[in-house]
Amino acid sequence: MTTRMTVAELEAFLEQVFPQLHYGGRTYFIEDVGPMSARMRCDYHERHLRPGGTISGPTMMALADLALYAAILAQIGPVALAVTTSLNYNFLRKPGQAALIAEARLLKLGRRLAVGEVSLFSQGESEMVCHATGTYSIPAER
Repeated sequence: MTTRMTVAELEAFLEQVFPQLHYGGRTYFIEDVGPMSARMRCDYHERHLRPGGTISGPTMMALADLALYAAILAQIGPVALAVTTSLNYNFLRKPGQAALIAEARLLKLGRRLAVGEVSLFSQGESEMVCHATGTYSIPAER
């Protein structure tokens, strides 16, 4: 299976449909896309921190959701109205003071639904800090 969108095409599409994503400076980056997968990074930045200097849960949740969206769009093309229908997060350990890496993998890609999982890691670490699963609804008209 080949992808329909490259990293550069995905980045440009996200800037077009979600310009607010980079408000205040760019910290989310698509590093790679492949068959049924995507890898993203969220740079360590003070706006993503919670008390104690660790990356906040909402930041991890946003990165996981975005990585899953990127994995889906890489397969189906630029469909802005593919939307999250469910997400489940398991926070496993405190992330380090480093960038977060999200590795998204699609488990099923149908005509109307996509199901996937995302593993989050602190950059340079091998132990997962968060595991997410999610389902997206894909509009009938693409």
